[in-house]
Amino acid sequence: MSDLGALLKKAREQRGLSLDDVQDLTKIRTRYLEAIEEGNHSVLPGSFYVRAFVKNYAENVGLDADEVLRLYQHEMPAPAPEPVVETVQRPRRSQVHATDRWSRWGFRTLMWSFLILIVVIVYVFYISKPADNVDTADDQTKMTENAEPPKAEEPANQGTTNGQNATPAETVTPDPVVPETPTISAPVLEKTSGSTDYYTLGAAEKHTVEIKSVGDAGATTWLGVRAKDKSGKYLLNMNLDTGKSETLEIAGPFYITFAKAHLIEVTVDGTPIPDGDKTKTHKFQFNESENAAGNSAAGTGTTETQTDATGTSTP
Repeated sequence: MSDLGALLKKAREQRGLSLDDVQDLTKIRTRYLEAIEEGNHSVLPGSFYVRAFVKNYAENVGLDADEVLRLYQHEMPAPAPEPVVETVQRPRRSQVHATDRWSRWGFRTLMWSFLILIVVIVYVFYISKPADNVDTADDQTKMTENAEPPKAEEPANQGTTNGQNATPAETVTPDPVVPETPTISAPVLEKTSGSTDYYTLGAAEKHTVEIKSVGDAGATTWLGVRAKDKSGKYLLNMNLDTGKSETLEIAGPFYITFAKAHLIEVTVDGTPIPDGDKTKTHKFQFNESENAAGNSAAGTGTTETQTDATGTSTP
């Protein structure tokens, strides 16, 4: 076994993962993973895949992939150089002359087109200018004819009498709008396949996930949280000591896995998620319901406008 293979195997065993678990996480076949741990790189399809597989393996067992590749690059086969084929082309004189001739003709055509365009713009400008003046004069004449004489002012006493008989309008105060507090339904277990439980989440923009270590004093267990599914980006990848907890706000589906189920308590949107208290690796896939996806799409629509009794528009 090579030093690189021993390092990867040790990191895998510390997290309580089997080769089948790593296969689920990396999508790399088990026999390739065994070949990497044993240093038998000839089994792999090519030198390029050696580096790619080692990097993927290291990331999923919590190691710094770039640092691992740098330290153990002497154990990996160098990529085979690609043959370089030089092609020599003879310039054709006829093509060169034809290109020069077309270049000169194109330049002349472009220059004459530019001059003609300038003449057309100047012509259109001077033709349309008198018409604008005539339209302005016609508009001023129509405004003068349609103007009405000012109305005579009413006597001040009449305005005072009308003011005494008028009844002041009542002011209507609109009732305050109290926003409704959304309630999030508990996740529902849909099925169990192997060591993976599949849940359907309630409708919500974000879901609160709390993970707590409840083992004996000094115990440590690894956990990982990914966006979307088991192939998604890590949102959390760490070892959790006893008594410690982590809380995340996640939008959309997510995937949780940990090595020792009996040392972990998981709560999603305030609902405890049972894990069977197994001592082996346990995994959870949380998917959004169809109603949640529909509400998310409907939320991008147009906001209605309401008008209160005072005439003020409120969104």
